[in-house]
Amino acid sequence: MRSSEVARAMGMPLRSYEHFESGRGRFTFDRLVRFAEVTNSDALAIIAVLALKSPEFALRCADNKLMTIFMIAMSELNEELGDDITFLEPGILIGAFTRVAKDLSEHIAKRDLFAETWLKERSSKIQGARPLEDGRLRRRPAD
Repeated sequence: MRSSEVARAMGMPLRSYEHFESGRGRFTFDRLVRFAEVTNSDALAIIAVLALKSPEFALRCADNKLMTIFMIAMSELNEELGDDITFLEPGILIGAFTRVAKDLSEHIAKRDLFAETWLKERSSKIQGARPLEDGRLRRRPAD
């Protein structure tokens, strides 16, 4: 989207939006949420960028809304446990979040392996296609 389109969708004058975008304008959580809605991004991932020192993180989370989903889960945990959250020891939290991160990483690895295996097994069904090592298809030389 162009800056003028985002500004219009946010109900802001273009100059105010340009200041907001450059970090010189008035910054509020509500304005950030509105920006995320207009650009279909994840407001909480944008905030996490500051702690992670990785602007790419916000881009990577734009479609799947990873941080919003995480915060919803934490909100539900807060509602369920209330004051008992204080009894969650750091070691338990580290173990739990490490397992979740590992499970998500394994999911991606399996997804990639599934696609590669599927292509290798089925590419012979169509004429002229042969899988490469990375799972992409290569044209067979003409007979």
